[in-house]
Amino acid sequence: MAGIRLTPDEPELPQGTPPRPQLPLPVAGAGVAAGGGGSGSGGLEMASDDERSVAADSWSVRSDYGSTLDDDQRYVDAADVLAAAAAAANFPSAASDYCSDKDDQDPGEVEGSMLGLQSYWDASYSEDLANYQEHGHAGEIWFGANVMDTVAIWTKKLCANFIQGGTSSINDNNNCEGDDKDFFNYPILDLGTGNGLLLQALAKQGFSDLTGTDYSEGAIELARNLAARDGFTTISFVVDDVLETKLDRKFKIITDKGTLDAIGLHPDGRAKRVMYWESVSNLVEPGGIVVITSCNHTKNELLQEVEDFSVQKSVKEDADRGVSDVQPVFRYLDHVQTYPTIMFGGVEGSQVCTVAFQRA
Repeated sequence: MAGIRLTPDEPELPQGTPPRPQLPLPVAGAGVAAGGGGSGSGGLEMASDDERSVAADSWSVRSDYGSTLDDDQRYVDAADVLAAAAAAANFPSAASDYCSDKDDQDPGEVEGSMLGLQSYWDASYSEDLANYQEHGHAGEIWFGANVMDTVAIWTKKLCANFIQGGTSSINDNNNCEGDDKDFFNYPILDLGTGNGLLLQALAKQGFSDLTGTDYSEGAIELARNLAARDGFTTISFVVDDVLETKLDRKFKIITDKGTLDAIGLHPDGRAKRVMYWESVSNLVEPGGIVVITSCNHTKNELLQEVEDFSVQKSVKEDADRGVSDVQPVFRYLDHVQTYPTIMFGGVEGSQVCTVAFQRA
């Protein structure tokens, strides 16, 4: 999950456009003393009430289930966990060498946030699990139910079009139903599945071989409970970190709704995103599909990130052979063109983008 930036899908923001809003709560400058919790700067500073309210409104779209705890209590609980976790992890302070290359960051770089820490998500899903056990609430649907349903339906059409060997956009009202049995048994992996509701939406579209992973044990327990309650007992859920995955199988389809965003919010987000693409390239079958849904990157930014990864991977693999030809790891397939648009900085764009890539 990640902080929303009101960005256009296409084209890129023109020169001189005001900076796109990002989530507050930067981790790198939160004052965690190097070498341990020093007095006065040993914990993460929390944003003001107004900043938290703006962040909550602009970043996540709560489901109808909602949370039984108010936002203030949610942040207080998370802060307690994160302060201890940050001190234990010895995150660098703003004055450390970590920030020395700040001026060299990419224009689309998102500043580090507590939402890039596993401790935040452990605390968040611990609360969601408690709410489910007490009240039966499913928790939040990140980016909203409409986006989740759009991703599930669009992925089905994408598979049908892919099976038929089509090359046209699947948003052009073309008939993409195909032969259901050809792709409904495709193995699907949902990275950072959270409460697992995207997999339930995919199951409603007919997909049957579904696996969800998350590095938070609380998220996986919640997802299992919700799937059992809603009758989706064949969905598999596994505790696994995509950056250090223990999975030993490949998947025809990989979905990600907000996980790459959250990884990018880690203090070492740039390096971890490279690790992410390396892992995904090993998890998806050759010719398989990766569907990324992001609220922190535009379509063009994702395309550039994938291209940069291909260059880095080719240079690494060909260093000993002296080969300079770059072989793309992924190729762009399509993107959702039906999300509601907004005007920002005089440019029309969408708050969310979903982009599909095919593994070479």
